[in-house]
Amino acid sequence: MHRPSRARANRLGNRRTLRLNNLMIENFCRLRRGRLLLCLTLGGALLGGSCSRAQDLVPLNIKLPSPAFIGTPSDKALPPNVEPLSKTPRPPFLAPAGVTNVALHQKVTSSATNAAPEDLAKITDGEKEATEENVVLLTKGSQWVQIDLEKPREIYAIVVWHAHSMQKIYHGVVVQIADGPGFTPADNVRALFNNDIENLDGQGVGKDREYFETNEGKLIDAHGAKARYVRLYSDGSTAARYNEYTEVEVYGRPAK
Repeated sequence: MHRPSRARANRLGNRRTLRLNNLMIENFCRLRRGRLLLCLTLGGALLGGSCSRAQDLVPLNIKLPSPAFIGTPSDKALPPNVEPLSKTPRPPFLAPAGVTNVALHQKVTSSATNAAPEDLAKITDGEKEATEENVVLLTKGSQWVQIDLEKPREIYAIVVWHAHSMQKIYHGVVVQIADGPGFTPADNVRALFNNDIENLDGQGVGKDREYFETNEGKLIDAHGAKARYVRLYSDGSTAARYNEYTEVEVYGRPAK
């Protein structure tokens, strides 16, 4: 039985390795929403920089507030609908170059009758530290806050900080976007996140998990959806029935 020479076997092995590398690069260069293609640096090096892409993706520059509590996650068993408190930092979130926080200093309204306009303005003022003066306190029960982005935007991520001075979980967290301020069916309402498993907010039973508040905030991937208005619901926390917000950031750019 004829066996290939060592040199030919090495050549065959190298070809197989090259095909495997090319397959890996194709998997790394992932098409995002039909327009965005990420080419990893490793892939560019292996292919001599020939990996074509519709647009570069870069890590979002999210400035985090200081941690407000020190400690390690508890080993206590959690309900299945609650995410364990992570022991590692959140991985960088990739978005198109030029995406910024388009919610900064934008107008905020609310269903809570106790919230004055000057208080609601704190939710988009850029101040995220876990201090009492930065927290906006809303009344009990299901309440929402709404941000007008002034014009339609391509939204890639929404980051929300309720109150992160201690470990607690907020209930009924729902994040929606819409084309109109009324959030009616005619306004093209879309839910980006919903962990309201009891339908406390009346927006439908959610399938996402509850989570612990930390200085990282909760990042929600919006996948480049186009909208002008952002609405966020909540219904108290494990610490109190009141609703609290420290900051909401919306990362996007003008819609094309």
